[in-house]
Amino acid sequence: MTSRDLTVTSRTVSDMSIDTTTTSFSVSPEVSEEHKDDNQVVIAPRQRNMWWAIPMFTIVWLITGAIIISSLVRVDYWEVAPGSAEQVSPRLSLDNDALQLADRFRPKSPVLFVTAYGSKLSALDALLGTLDPDVDVLNRVQKFGTATPDQQTTVGFKAMITAKQIAEYVALRRLGYEASISYGELIIDRFVCEAEPRPLSACLQLAVGDAITSFDGIEIPTLADLLPLMKNYSPGDVVKLKITPQKSNESITKEVELIASPDDQNRTIIGVWPADTRIVRLPFEIDIDTDQIGGPSAGLAFTLAVLDELTPGELTGGVKVAATGTIDGDETVGAIGALRQKTVAVKAAGAKVFFVPSSQSAEELEAARRVAGSKLRIAPVANLGEALAILREMGGSDISNDAIEL
Repeated sequence: MTSRDLTVTSRTVSDMSIDTTTTSFSVSPEVSEEHKDDNQVVIAPRQRNMWWAIPMFTIVWLITGAIIISSLVRVDYWEVAPGSAEQVSPRLSLDNDALQLADRFRPKSPVLFVTAYGSKLSALDALLGTLDPDVDVLNRVQKFGTATPDQQTTVGFKAMITAKQIAEYVALRRLGYEASISYGELIIDRFVCEAEPRPLSACLQLAVGDAITSFDGIEIPTLADLLPLMKNYSPGDVVKLKITPQKSNESITKEVELIASPDDQNRTIIGVWPADTRIVRLPFEIDIDTDQIGGPSAGLAFTLAVLDELTPGELTGGVKVAATGTIDGDETVGAIGALRQKTVAVKAAGAKVFFVPSSQSAEELEAARRVAGSKLRIAPVANLGEALAILREMGGSDISNDAIEL
């Protein structure tokens, strides 16, 4: 006997609410021979329409492939991103000879120095970096100017070496030790270029890392020897410079047209910023291990750390303190780059006070304060004395021989 439960008549469809687009088990595609002429309408089950699956699957794979490829392909863009805030103390060491002349007091709350990352980016990282407010994405010119990456790296490492030496000089002089400082050779760190450089402009004729050894026939062993000569020249004058290119022992001569300083039109300059090549002589050696970190911006932090290590008590008053800024032989604190990114790192490290150069622009200081919020104090300082005064107000220990005038 044929089962009628497997068919649906036209009356049944009109009189009942049945979704004919779904259950394949409730409707049979077959009708027995006995009922073919019973004027019954058989509704076959409708198959699911999956026309969108193949294009959707293709799009997913294309997107996935694009992400993978873009994460592997390196482009000519570099990041300026938050780095780390690390203690100086574990990186600082004194040999036995030094310990014969000075006592070491390990602080409970060491000073932090700060870094920013600047690695080359993949296409994906460059895209994501533009969306991150704490990351700046720079092209090759913005990052290196007219230098090559290797040249800038070399100059950065040299600047770090000098920064450590100057920091040790300043700290030891504060403590009453005999120490001296003198200028080294004139090595180009970066250029001052006009909007439309002339063919003989320094930025077109010279390279980062070049050492200038002679100015218009006059030997200049150090930067100090050049400064008195410049007052006899005017913008537009063409001079002959003897230079020794980086990684070379052979000297060559270049003609360079002098320009006016962008800050003072009455002052004539070559158009270069010299690297810090000062030579420091100390009564004993202090080693600060900076590994592969370059640049001079940790000078203030290193100075505070050395003072803390060589004096009893807690210089920071037990407060977690970080610092950034170059340090000069006269204790001046100089401006640095990537202040916003460094503030992010300091805040993440849990510091309560962050010493920064007061010579940073108003916009940079305001951005740092916004990042810092209410739990991190941004303390702009112009020199070491101002930083020490703030530390004393916070309960930090006083520095013996602090009355020494430099």
